[in-house]
Amino acid sequence: MLPFDSFYEPQPKPRFYFKMPRVVPDQKSKFESDELFRRLSRESEVRYTGYRDRPVEERQMRFQNGCREGHTEIAFVATGTNLQLVFNPATNGYANDIRDCDFDKEPGKVHLRSHFIMNGVCVRWRGWLDLERLDGVGCLEYDEEAAQIEDAGLREQIERYNQRLREFEEKHGQRTYCGQQDRGVETELEVSHLSRKKAEVATGHGHAH
Repeated sequence: MLPFDSFYEPQPKPRFYFKMPRVVPDQKSKFESDELFRRLSRESEVRYTGYRDRPVEERQMRFQNGCREGHTEIAFVATGTNLQLVFNPATNGYANDIRDCDFDKEPGKVHLRSHFIMNGVCVRWRGWLDLERLDGVGCLEYDEEAAQIEDAGLREQIERYNQRLREFEEKHGQRTYCGQQDRGVETELEVSHLSRKKAEVATGHGHAH
C-alpha cells in the first residue's frame, strides 16, 4: 500500500441564494384573473385608517400633514384591504403635471396616486378622500410601465442565477473528472507495486509474508 500521506476532505456544497422575485412572471394575467384584484380594480369606498383612537380634528390634521409629507394609510371598506400609500409630496408637483397628491383639483378633497407592488403585481392606487369625513373613493389599476421595468429585472435575475448554476456544474464536472483520474493513477501504482513484490518473491530476492 502507498503511504497514507494525504486524506480526502469533502468539499462543501455551494449555496445558491435566489432572491425572491418582486413580481410574478405574468403580471397582467394575474391582475386580470385574480379575484382580489378584480374587486379592488372597481371604484369603491375607502377610508383613512390612521390614528383611529384620536379625536376627529386631530385625525384630520394628521391626515393632511401625512399627505403633504408623501404618505397615508387607507382601507377598502368592502374588502377590508389595508394599504400603506407612499407618493410624491404635494409640494413637488407643478400645475401642469399629473400630481400624486393634489389638494387643488377639488375643494375639500385631496386626490392621490400611489405606485407599488402588491402580491407580485405592479399596481397604481388612484382615488380621492374628503378632508373632513376622511373617506372617499379609490381603486387599483394595473401599472403597465412599472410592470415592464420589473419584468426586465426579473429576467435578468433569472439569467444570472442560471449562469451561476451552469458555472458550478462545469467546475463540479471538471473536479469529478480530475478525481477519477487521480484514483486511476493510484490504482495503477498499487498494481505495479504488488507485481514487483510477487516477482521478487518468485526469484528469491524478496520475503513472502
